[in-house]
Amino acid sequence: MIPRLRNAEYLGDYRIRLSFDDGTEGDIDLEEELWGEVFEPLRDKELFKQFRVDTDLRTVVWPTGADLAPEYLYQQASV
Repeated sequence: MIPRLRNAEYLGDYRIRLSFDDGTEGDIDLEEELWGEVFEPLRDKELFKQFRVDTDLRTVVWPTGADLAPEYLYQQASV
């Protein structure tokens, strides 16, 4: 089953607070994940914080087209 992301809130730097439909919540720091052609532009914090929750994909997406698997976000939020 794919986790259903309900809400994502910018906390500062490269940190996001995530809430899922099953009640799981957690803060994640994506600074170490921003490498490669798709994610490196998100090192610009102004661009990074422009994410939104895409209800069809059930994950966070950025205007650049970057997104992360909801399963990955759920796993990181659950730690």
